[in-house]
Amino acid sequence: MDPRTALDAIGQLPDGEIDIAEAALQLARVDAPDADWQAARAHLSDLARAAVAAGAEIGGEDVVGQISVLGELIGRRFGYAGDSATYDDLANANLIRVIERRRGLPVALGVLWLHAARAAGWDVRGIDFPGHFLLALSAGAETAVLDVFAGGRRLQAPDLRALIKVVEGKQAELRPELMAALGTRGVLLRLQNNIKQRRLAAGDMAGALACAEDMLRIAPAQAVLWREAAVMNQRLDRVAAALRCFERYLALIPPGEAADRARSAAEELRSRLN
Repeated sequence: MDPRTALDAIGQLPDGEIDIAEAALQLARVDAPDADWQAARAHLSDLARAAVAAGAEIGGEDVVGQISVLGELIGRRFGYAGDSATYDDLANANLIRVIERRRGLPVALGVLWLHAARAAGWDVRGIDFPGHFLLALSAGAETAVLDVFAGGRRLQAPDLRALIKVVEGKQAELRPELMAALGTRGVLLRLQNNIKQRRLAAGDMAGALACAEDMLRIAPAQAVLWREAAVMNQRLDRVAAALRCFERYLALIPPGEAADRARSAAEELRSRLN
């Protein structure tokens, strides 16, 4: 299947039915069309089978055992690690390239950890922590917060407090909303947002827009993405496309100042078409 056709289909699925690794693989195919995506898919199957086999020996309430299994499997057996040396390389956010290089960003590695843990039947979710993607693994009454970029290191409150101070400044403190769970679609959007932001930083507006459009394929109800796509189309002088994006944005948001601003921008664009 064409990857963008697959992304459109993923966009129609409820969040709980999305296969996170398969979706990330399709996103990666778009950006690396010449890469061996079938070998990457086979590797993902190997990883899932290995997780099922290793997980069979761990109790359902043994969170320490689960962390140990995942760290051993992903970090040592398959050799994955965070890429500190070339952190901003776009390859670190492309799942196919991550599989080839065994290096990636926190959220890209998080996709692999989520894939393996879910294959083993464990309760795992992403955490939308600012600036550094984390995982939460729950077993019984215990929940562990993990830094997969550091090989699955378990973080305690002082570690999290230190991390938020790095991101937000010395005055920042832990807040409940920092530990909000991130659904599968949200993890995928965070993965792609790394690509979009790096392209924008490099002055590649067209590339950033293409990334945003692929994000909208899997998350067509994300109003903020429609607004971003509208603005990028406007800056690229793609007036008709910008107008369509503003219209989609307006259909998704309630009345208010944001809607008024978007409606004003849309009217200005319509005047340019006349």
